[in-house]
Amino acid sequence: MPLLTGTLTHFSNHKAHSDTEYSADQRTILSVESADQAISDITQWPGYAVTPLHSLNDIAISTGLEKLWYKDESQRFGLKSFKALGGAYAVARQLQAVLTVRYGKTPTITDLLAGKWQSEAAEIVVSCATDGNHGRSVAWGAQMFGCGCVIYIHRDVSEGRKQAMEAFGAEVVRISGNYDESVRLADSEAKAHNRVIVSDTSYEGYMEIPKDVALGYTVMLAEIVEQLNDEIPTHVFVQGGVGGLASAVCGYFWDLWGKQRPRFIIVEPEQANCLQQSAQAGKPVVVGGDLDTLMAGLACGEVSSLAWTILENGADDFMTLSEDAIPQAMRLLAKGYQADTAIEAGESAVPGFAAAVLARQHPEFAQAMQLDTSSRVLVIGTEGATDPDLYKQLISE
Repeated sequence: MPLLTGTLTHFSNHKAHSDTEYSADQRTILSVESADQAISDITQWPGYAVTPLHSLNDIAISTGLEKLWYKDESQRFGLKSFKALGGAYAVARQLQAVLTVRYGKTPTITDLLAGKWQSEAAEIVVSCATDGNHGRSVAWGAQMFGCGCVIYIHRDVSEGRKQAMEAFGAEVVRISGNYDESVRLADSEAKAHNRVIVSDTSYEGYMEIPKDVALGYTVMLAEIVEQLNDEIPTHVFVQGGVGGLASAVCGYFWDLWGKQRPRFIIVEPEQANCLQQSAQAGKPVVVGGDLDTLMAGLACGEVSSLAWTILENGADDFMTLSEDAIPQAMRLLAKGYQADTAIEAGESAVPGFAAAVLARQHPEFAQAMQLDTSSRVLVIGTEGATDPDLYKQLISE
């Protein structure tokens, strides 16, 4: 009996990209060298701790893989998501930049944390649009470093996620449109009210700050490299969205491991597959409509420009995953399969894991992506129960 059921679609660029080198242009967005400062800063923050990399040996055996590693971000900084690393780091960097311009002196992260710039920082307001986890990170960062915060959410963001952002002191504005419309409104309102947009997606005229968000994520990637103890995965499955996380993972490992880098597979919901459609078209494509998916953090219709610069020739495969696989994967991890560790995984944490298991179970996908008994697969569990009520409902169904 299969561990999971569900449907996949697959588009491959592997042959075209397998020998491509990481370029100078891509290194200006993210590199191992440029990650050093973010790693140094974030590991000083109160409450920093390395998150677990679980070896799911029994699922690997049952699925027919040599190894299956799961990076568990369910407890990161108490925010229960890897996004705690990105948004909050970009808030700190923007405070440093604005205060330098205004006062001619750059505060250190230590000074900001100590409240030495409290009155000056309080005059600055940061803002963003969010599906939930990025906004929570920005709100937490604003509270930690002492500035104001306004967050925009779309109609499908749960009340639990809204309240989590308000708990960090953010003003939260809900709109009736979708995620991409909330991005545009946040941008226009920031210009009108002199706020600093701290977005995890990039677009024309807005390129620098999302680089800092992605650099924040490299803390997690450096931890993974250390935890792998000189082993290199053959495959990495990672969630899509606008492509920010996917491009950070792809770029960091590509720069680090070069031609030894893993095969890189991006997984998206069927209704919000802007990366897959962009790969098929050979250029960024906008996916319209409701973008309705249980994978709330991936309900994105427009590709981040910076992310696409890395992913257009860095990603090997693009997959979509059916909605029915998500609660199954959450329950499988929550129970702990045989002797494997039990893991709290939210609905946007499991697409990469679910796609890896399903792809190995289906010979046509396994053959297309060279998944076999010698494959060492890394998946990134990007969140825990960021909406506890929804999580309980889904794992008890």
